Amino acid sequence: MARQRGKAQGADAAPPGLVSLGGGRARTGAGNLNTFPMWRYMVVLVVVLLGALYASPNLFPPDYAVQLSGRGEDPRVPESVLAIAERAAADAGFEPLRSGIENNQAVIRFRDNETQIRAQDIIRQALVREGIGDDYIIALNLASTTPAWLERLGGARMNYGLDLSGGVHFLLEVDMETAVRDRLNGFEEEVRSVFRTERLRYLRPIESTLEPPELTIRFRDSADRDAGRAALQDRVREFDLSTDVVDGDPALVMRLRSDVVSEIEDYAISQNLQSLRNRVDELGVSEPLVQRMGRNRIVIDLPGIQDSSRAKDIIGRVANLEFRLVASADHPRSEVETFEYQGRDVDLQRAVIVTGDRVGNAQAGHDPETNMPQVNITLDGRGGERMHEATRHNIGRQMAILFRETLTRTHYEEVDGEMVLVQVPYEEQRLISVATIQAALGTRFRITGLSQREARDLALLLRAGALAAPMYIVEERTVGASLGEENIRAGFMSVAIGFALVLAFMMFYYRLFGLAANIALAVNLVLLIAVMSLLGATLTLPGIAGIVLTVGMAVDANVLIFSRIREELQYRSPQAAISAGFDRAFVAILDANITTLIVAVILYAIGTGPVRGFAVTLSIGICTSLFSALMVTRALVNLMYGGRNIRRLAI
Repeated sequence: MARQRGKAQGADAAPPGLVSLGGGRARTGAGNLNTFPMWRYMVVLVVVLLGALYASPNLFPPDYAVQLSGRGEDPRVPESVLAIAERAAADAGFEPLRSGIENNQAVIRFRDNETQIRAQDIIRQALVREGIGDDYIIALNLASTTPAWLERLGGARMNYGLDLSGGVHFLLEVDMETAVRDRLNGFEEEVRSVFRTERLRYLRPIESTLEPPELTIRFRDSADRDAGRAALQDRVREFDLSTDVVDGDPALVMRLRSDVVSEIEDYAISQNLQSLRNRVDELGVSEPLVQRMGRNRIVIDLPGIQDSSRAKDIIGRVANLEFRLVASADHPRSEVETFEYQGRDVDLQRAVIVTGDRVGNAQAGHDPETNMPQVNITLDGRGGERMHEATRHNIGRQMAILFRETLTRTHYEEVDGEMVLVQVPYEEQRLISVATIQAALGTRFRITGLSQREARDLALLLRAGALAAPMYIVEERTVGASLGEENIRAGFMSVAIGFALVLAFMMFYYRLFGLAANIALAVNLVLLIAVMSLLGATLTLPGIAGIVLTVGMAVDANVLIFSRIREELQYRSPQAAISAGFDRAFVAILDANITTLIVAVILYAIGTGPVRGFAVTLSIGICTSLFSALMVTRALVNLMYGGRNIRRLAI
């Protein structure tokens, strides 16, 4: 009898080193083990509902659309312009799905990508015929179909990378002739400075040509020419110097060396690439592709962009600032340019103090006294030195800020019976400020005289960096997924098959506990999609791999818990085993997920492109997996077994 009582007591007692969590009370029906307070259930319910809400926009695929927006200060598009576009598309047989004014922009939606591209050209031709083709930006877009009420709550679709959904493609051409011409103008100013320093006489103006790239300087006699050549010989090594006679005058011909021309072109394309990357980053596009193509072209692919007209305006815009002194009355007329400012003519020196490429930072703001828009400028070290040097010797004189922007005029020409789009570039220059220098300026000052939109865009362009040469969009189209339909389908199919097999295994092996784990696993995926949508993260094929790994880790956490419960059932009552299983598996689960999270953070810090996409998905998945395994699974198990007097578990 004593031996039998000992065995009975041993069945309920915890082995040495383990602490009993009230197994005996559970067997008698006393106590309420494994029950959550109501607030914990409410937390789980609220998180799951919010996750479902913010994951739901991904159920609404976007429409292919042509988007029109105003190019000037007022971006609004009137209904009359929308009517012209609709009528042109319909007459060409491209009936829109629907159209309307959305956020002050005209959006015309079509059934597929091919119709969208062809309709864009038809609409552009119609607006050009009406004489308003250059007043509006006509861009391709993927228009959201998410319900308005959901968007007002902050809901948005997850971004897809170029490999999964494609995006908007731009091909830009850099104007290398302008890059070489600008550099020649810079050398021309340097030559004048040398001649002023050496007190050498020459006949103005200095003539420049692009074919071939050279400067021609005429002198009164051969002695002055030889003196000029000697002064320049060691100072302008970029040129080959030769003598000639032009219009009967002795002349010095400075021809730019071919290797220097190549350096100028390489610098122009490199600087424009960097500026474009900065501009795209300012637009907030996830995982864009910006790369060089050939000698003078740049390719930009923007995945899943929602406001392509804004992107098109910022990417293709060539704007810069020049700070110049107002010319005095006795300044040589060959070194003066005249501009209109507030109804009067202002003469400026051709010599430039600094340009926008010396801007280290620029922020749009408002004048605290007048509340008018302004741009707060911070120059880099070299720019600050030049500004200080120019202004400290000219206190009391006036300095002007010249805004230069390269635009294009659009028209169509018939070539071989087909209408071809032709874009003719032109430069618009205007003074935005003329002010008296009150004191020597340094690296910080402000620019006024701009509208709100001009101030915002100018600050963005200056922050991104000045372009070394103008560039023009020569091709725009939407691009399909780079992986192709079959590969994308295979990627998503792998997730679906893996998910289904995991669900089946968990149900077969762990029964009711497996059902709870499967529900928690589904919640985990919903939360993962919701968080990625809210953060604006981009899903790529490596990101899908991260989701598959997340599913495996979420299952692993549940397997650890359930295996621990099975072990505890040998020594404890069912309720105590459930409680001990969750509590004692917690440390192992936390350790495994934290170490994986550290690796994901390192991958994000040192990786680029697809590697970062994988790291982001994995990091978010780890957090959602912890919540689903430790909170959702336990809540479901407590609902099934909590507070009940049970004798066996279906596990």
